[in-house]
Amino acid sequence: MIARWRWITSQLTKRLWFRASLFSLLGVATALVAVVFKDFIPESLSARIGADAVDKILGIIASSMLAVTTFSLSTMVSAYSAASSGVTPRATTLVMEDTTTQNALATFIGSFLFSLVGIIALSTGAYGTQGRVLLFAVTIGVVILIVYTLLRWIDHLSKLGRVGETIDRVENATIAAINQRAQWPYLGGAAYPPDLVLPASARTLSSERTGYVQHIDVQALDVIAQERQIQLYLEVLPGSFVHVGMPVIRIVALDPASIDDGRLDAEKIRAALTIGVRRTFEHDPRFGLSVLSEIASRALSPAVNDPGTAIDVIGRGVRTLTCWGKPQLSTPEHDPGCDGVYLRGLTVEDLFDDFFSPISRDGAGLLEVNIRLLKALISLSQINPELFRQVCIKHADLLLSRAEATLQLQYEKDRLLSLARTMPR
Repeated sequence: MIARWRWITSQLTKRLWFRASLFSLLGVATALVAVVFKDFIPESLSARIGADAVDKILGIIASSMLAVTTFSLSTMVSAYSAASSGVTPRATTLVMEDTTTQNALATFIGSFLFSLVGIIALSTGAYGTQGRVLLFAVTIGVVILIVYTLLRWIDHLSKLGRVGETIDRVENATIAAINQRAQWPYLGGAAYPPDLVLPASARTLSSERTGYVQHIDVQALDVIAQERQIQLYLEVLPGSFVHVGMPVIRIVALDPASIDDGRLDAEKIRAALTIGVRRTFEHDPRFGLSVLSEIASRALSPAVNDPGTAIDVIGRGVRTLTCWGKPQLSTPEHDPGCDGVYLRGLTVEDLFDDFFSPISRDGAGLLEVNIRLLKALISLSQINPELFRQVCIKHADLLLSRAEATLQLQYEKDRLLSLARTMPR
């Protein structure tokens, strides 16, 4: 699994300021490179290519890029607001991590700084005649980059913040998390024994913070376990809500004397659990399924009244849960040597409850939604009968009970019952 420092690095690289800062530094360095390499340019070349016009071109770039950046920022904020109000606020983070948007803004800001530094250097005479030629060539390359980015940005604006595009991002993030968890069901550690009875000498490590577990560094925990000759049994997973004083790890010492002076190790163990104020899509498949379900529930609300979106989300849920039941992912992996860290795995019941229960509750009064839910459950029971059949039957019976209490027409109830009989039992 991913170590904590790599996970933190990946989170930083997704922030808008990171790419903007990187492109800004690149723009400044590009503008100054002509000062360093100006002696390699023949003096007669400037008269042939018209390098004297470079200051005017840089002035145009500086003024236009500032306006384009301001417009792009306002458009981006509007897209965030649209995703928050039209889909769900939980999906806004995925829109903010859009690489196309970040690259466009970073290119515009970097081009603005490139032209600004170039104008300042020209006014001081740092380039000279030869440096102007190199600056002119680099400026032409920057103009080509700006045109290409603008064309991509214009095409991307037609989709940014739209309901369908945002749901696509949530689905892709959920599928990625499910595929990773299917490959690493215990995050690289060992399976938590279901019938474990802890000895009386076991210590309990409680949380000192309140929030959601975002990442668990199993490798760091295993290093501590090997050094101290202990076994660590985690009571939480990424996505779990913890509070101050809540037991999060049980510590069993192979040698009771090994944890007598373990105060420092307790801090190291707690540091391996990253706790934040909100859940994240990485390493937390249940959160992605919950967000998909929330999108469908919002579409079914009287204020929105959009059953079509809910039906679309149900199909995406089937596609997402299918990844959990793929036979080729049934062989789990774990980090070699991480046998001193034990974690619980996700259950099919939890995944189905996160996705189907809210939609079934909020769509109980709509026949078309109930039919689509039943067909989804039937499909999943056929995709992987051994894994999904029992939980599909459970949710189908619950759906029929809700429909019986909510639907008014007996014809609609009979139609659902007829469809439910086709489910393998």
